[in-house]
Order: sequence, then structure tokens, then C-alpha cells
Amino acid sequence: MIEDSAVRALGEIDDVLDDLDALLKRNDVGAELSNRGINISLALTAANGLRAYLRGDKVTAIDDLGTVAEEIAARIGTKA
Repeated sequence: MIEDSAVRALGEIDDVLDDLDALLKRNDVGAELSNRGINISLALTAANGLRAYLRGDKVTAIDDLGTVAEEIAARIGTKA
């Protein structure tokens, strides 16, 4: 049985990930990250993969995080 403090902590993790999603969707944050060569869609997919992993949904985590890793590697390859 999960203790109340653990349940609250897991809720806080969800809140933090919700905040991350909201920040990544802000135009000013997106513009700054784009200036740094960060793709917002990939960042959102990575955040979704992390959320899935922390919830125990390893299949979704593998899919999302694998996609992000492949895309980053491909983009680095085209810029090398």
C-alpha cells in the first residue's frame, strides 16, 4: 500500500510535468529554445515519454523516448 506522502509526491511529479508542458508551449520559451537548436515537438515528446515511464507505461516510454533519441541522432548526423 502506498503511503499518503508517496501519493502526494507522485501528484507533485505530475504537476511539475504539467508545468514543463506549459512552459514548452509558451511562445517566448519556444523561441529561445529554437535559437538554441532545440525542437519543441521533440522536447514535448521527451516529456511525454518521461511522464509515461514514471507512471509505469514502459511501452509508451520506449516509443516516445526512442523516437526522440532517433530524431536527435538523425539531426546531428545531418549537421555534422
